Amino acid sequence: MPEPLFMNPDGWKRPRGYNNAVVLPPGRALFVAGQVGWDAEEELVGDDFVAQFRQALRNVRACVEAAGGRVEHLGRVNLYVTDKQEYAANLRAVGETWREIMGRHFPAMALLEVKGLLEPGAKVEIEATGVIADG
Repeated sequence: MPEPLFMNPDGWKRPRGYNNAVVLPPGRALFVAGQVGWDAEEELVGDDFVAQFRQALRNVRACVEAAGGRVEHLGRVNLYVTDKQEYAANLRAVGETWREIMGRHFPAMALLEVKGLLEPGAKVEIEATGVIADG
């Protein structure tokens, strides 16, 4: 499968930890539902933001792999957090966790602060979109 093309407009400052646009090669569309920081038994891994982020990201990766894909097939990731200050305060650990689970693949991303998430106690939810090569 051809590699994704990462696009950032000329003259713009280079983004850190994401890209402004990603062009994915043809294939089957992949939509990963919002994943929170719970385990296979649907129990939150705790109250810690980074622990929830790590588990939610692992859940996204598990969904991608279950569909026959790799994290490099993701073109967009949306992060929903209940407290953007908590996210910012843990940015270094979030970055380390990202690289641990997703490697150095940085798709287009958005961070949205929300009033709350469906799962009580959840602090982060991650959804993703990508393309998996046919065959």
